Amino acid sequence: MEEGGYESVLCVKPEVHVYRIPPRATNRGYRASEWQLDQPSWSGRLRITAKGQVAYIKLEDRTSGELFAQAPVDQFPGTAVESVTDSSRYFVIRIEDGNGRRAFIGIGFGDRGDAFDFNVALQDHFKWVKQQCEFAKQAQNPDQGPKLDLSFKEGQTIKLNIANMKKKEGAAGTPRARPASTGGLSLLPPPPGGRTSTLTAHPGEHLSVGGSVIQPAVVPSSGGATVSWPQPKPATAATADIWGDFTKSTGSTSSQPQPGTGWVQF
Repeated sequence: MEEGGYESVLCVKPEVHVYRIPPRATNRGYRASEWQLDQPSWSGRLRITAKGQVAYIKLEDRTSGELFAQAPVDQFPGTAVESVTDSSRYFVIRIEDGNGRRAFIGIGFGDRGDAFDFNVALQDHFKWVKQQCEFAKQAQNPDQGPKLDLSFKEGQTIKLNIANMKKKEGAAGTPRARPASTGGLSLLPPPPGGRTSTLTAHPGEHLSVGGSVIQPAVVPSSGGATVSWPQPKPATAATADIWGDFTKSTGSTSSQPQPGTGWVQF
């Protein structure tokens, strides 16, 4: 296995016991009850480190930190670390001295939490190793990875449900157009059932608008009959006398009677 340039610490336990184990006669696995658990061969500190993809189980002296034994682990679970069949606090590890010599020894923890942390530290490390191997394979062969196929299969259809964005005229929330007013004034509609007012005049009378005499031709009456107004005639002296008081200028002298014209003055 390729090794990195630095070593990281995965787990440290202050107390671990080492046991001599008898050779395994069958393939049924190791049993901690066959060890002399009350007489450990050595006790000290356990430290798990990682360098590259290889993990190292190191048994060290508690005070000086001197290395007692070391077990390289390149696969977990595997032959380098095995659990016993009758307890969760004991394991069998394969130690090496660097000269090619190997031996199997038993280790045990007084606390079940320490044994759990020991097991999880090795699992997390090799889970990370597996992910790194997969990333490396994908980087070397990017075309061999799974591709996402978004194309339509034969006969496959898709249905889109789009809401109608147009609103009916006069619906709630839709402002109605207001008629443009002239001169800044708004015209109000006539009251229901009302009739348009019409300028009417009695027979023989004329309407004066703007200083000119207007003579309507026909005016409808309430009974359904029509009344013909006389046609306009040239102004005569008699007519001038009738309309004289109305045609005088507003700036003329007051029309109130003066003293001495038939009124008694007090």
